[in-house]
Amino acid sequence: MNSLKILGQEKVGNFEFTGIEGGFGEGKKSMLVKDIAEIHKRSSKVINQAINMNIKRFRAGVDILDLKASNFEVNLIDLGFTQNAINRSNNIYLLSERGYSKLLKILEDDTAWEIYDQLVDNYFAMRQSIQSENKALLADKRLEIMEQNAATRRAQLMYKIAMATKSQRHRELMLNRAGKELVGEMVIPAMEVESVEYTASEVAEKLGVLTKAGKPYPAKVGEYANRISLKAEQPGQNEYGRWIISKSKYSAKEVAQWVYFEAGVQKLKEYLELIK
Repeated sequence: MNSLKILGQEKVGNFEFTGIEGGFGEGKKSMLVKDIAEIHKRSSKVINQAINMNIKRFRAGVDILDLKASNFEVNLIDLGFTQNAINRSNNIYLLSERGYSKLLKILEDDTAWEIYDQLVDNYFAMRQSIQSENKALLADKRLEIMEQNAATRRAQLMYKIAMATKSQRHRELMLNRAGKELVGEMVIPAMEVESVEYTASEVAEKLGVLTKAGKPYPAKVGEYANRISLKAEQPGQNEYGRWIISKSKYSAKEVAQWVYFEAGVQKLKEYLELIK
């Protein structure tokens, strides 16, 4: 029979929870959903629903364990559950560090980012080093944490950029990059390889749409695109291109800009040949 070791109340920053070892391997730390719910100021029911809706993302025995369905030598009452709560619960989930990291991505709230930093810094990464009293190992861990913090800050920036854009395609790209920074893998299904994109100025130069002075004429390209209804509604995209958010050339204001895919350039080329 498998066994779990209850360490007692652990504290990370302002958050307290039941410290547990075992279940996912010797010395591996884990957390109960009921404690995670308190940290995020949500009910256990809401957290369980989030897990169950994304259960395919969690690997049993690696990311998650259901203590109510597993053969563990642990008294659930010792973990802070009443007999009534045990009887009413369909699942009593225990998450590993890896599992909790995945849950944070699903929750997508400000607390998730704050807690991720604190847990990685103070609990999962540091505790083993401190207990071993191995100064060399502790130094290595501190370096590792510094690298993790840098990656987390980059991921937070990418996350904020993703949430600020109205382009679904751009948002997915930035979320994928944020996921790679944190866990080294995609957090949403991989998308098709990005299409080559051209600005109106690049299309003007490519197709010879020029001013009388012989310079690219992007405004004319936009006019032609509007004539043949080439652009999608904002925000959005179609087979010919997509809307992006970019800085205005003449101010700090962000503006919507249509960029063209190869199919869009070809469509404009066909139109120009018709009106010659």
